[in-house]
Amino acid sequence: MCIGGSGEAVFITSMTGYQEILTDPSFCGQLVTMTFPEQGIYGIHRGLQEADHPWARGLLCRRLTCTPDHAFAETDVANWLKRHRIPVMTELDTRAITLRIRDKGAQPAIIWTEGDGSLEEGIQRASELPDMAGQALCSEVSCKERWEMPNPDAKFRVAVLDGGIKASILKLLHGAGMHLEIFPWDAPASEMLAPRFDGVFLSNGPGDPAALPSMQHEVARLVGNRPIFGICLGLQLLAHALGGKTFKLPFGHRGANQPVIDLRSKQIEITAQNHGFAVDDDSLPSDVEVTHRHLSDGTVEGMRHKTMPIFGLQHHPEASPGPHDARGAFAKFAEMMAR
Repeated sequence: MCIGGSGEAVFITSMTGYQEILTDPSFCGQLVTMTFPEQGIYGIHRGLQEADHPWARGLLCRRLTCTPDHAFAETDVANWLKRHRIPVMTELDTRAITLRIRDKGAQPAIIWTEGDGSLEEGIQRASELPDMAGQALCSEVSCKERWEMPNPDAKFRVAVLDGGIKASILKLLHGAGMHLEIFPWDAPASEMLAPRFDGVFLSNGPGDPAALPSMQHEVARLVGNRPIFGICLGLQLLAHALGGKTFKLPFGHRGANQPVIDLRSKQIEITAQNHGFAVDDDSLPSDVEVTHRHLSDGTVEGMRHKTMPIFGLQHHPEASPGPHDARGAFAKFAEMMAR
């Protein structure tokens, strides 16, 4: 099964969770290679989506099951993707694709068929695709207008800057006792600093954080005025706002089994991750402390400001799907606002 498409070719090592992965806005602009060979086994289920439609530019896999084996499956993956016009390519040696990405790095790729033209034309077209570095994609995935998630039992009111937020992150913020107001990616800091807010949350999202100078500027205006918690892209924007820099990883961290060490407690957490950029810790000012590191390559997985109520994590503590080792971060944000 193959229909055309293009994007940055990446791989993810999660054995389950294809529905959450494909609907994660952070995968906007990417062709996702699933390393586990069989996909679609349990079909599509209402309530598992991170957005109301898939954001990945395409799915690359070994096999796609079109007859799901689950009593509550509402449809199969193939028809679901077809309905949303997401290209799929099956019968691939995904191990070979993954090894190439690991050796050569994540890179622009194209799904090209004989009907699209010759192999030479396809190679030429792929060579003209832009690299993910330099791409600002938040405008594609962010909400267009401010909206709210009311919470009658809320202890705190939080402004959420939406760079491509996952539904499960909103759910856990809400469940931690927060009334949420979600703002578009280009909202000015002045709106999020309204007196009714106790804190600000900076969401995950796709693309290169260095290509978002306007968001960096607005986040910098938030610093020192409210408690701030950032996840993934949110952490990277915080780093830029505090004077640091980010860089593109060779092939990123994508999967539900990424090992991270908390440098303060020395506890090891198994985490879910999806990112292709990381914070350059050498660029961080002296009043910012690195709190977590990835055990495979030593990159920054968490940081905090030493004197202001500001912290962030590179991994996804809500872990949908995946381990929940880092979920305590949401309670930590609530504690920070309570002080």
